[in-house]
Amino acid sequence: MATETKLFTREEVKSKNDSKTAWIIIHNSVYNVTDFLNEHPGGEEVLLEQAGKDGTEAFEDVGHSSDARDMMKKYKIGELVEADRIETQEKPSVNWASDNNDNNGSSWKSWIIPVALGVVATIIYRFYFLAQGH
Repeated sequence: MATETKLFTREEVKSKNDSKTAWIIIHNSVYNVTDFLNEHPGGEEVLLEQAGKDGTEAFEDVGHSSDARDMMKKYKIGELVEADRIETQEKPSVNWASDNNDNNGSSWKSWIIPVALGVVATIIYRFYFLAQGH
């Protein structure tokens, strides 16, 4: 038996904006994140800043992982009424464990390999000079 989805207006969500009751809208879904405030890896301030508002853009800008997106499901309490919905686009989730995250060149590979080569070159250089007696 399917359960009926609870519907909320943006006005209802707007009043849920403190550490006692923190609701956030993400992709037209309403989440009660009150119990998650102390567990949020980015700190409770990040969630409280978006509490009572539509946090879709902030959520997507951070690039949450698929695990984070799965975790959200237990905090979902409903959806916005049709009249309050806006079109949103979900970005692909980030797989932090993947080595294939080279999209913007800022992955660990872009700096770890040159650093490792520099360390190896320094060690070889020092051993060479120590062997020469300098």
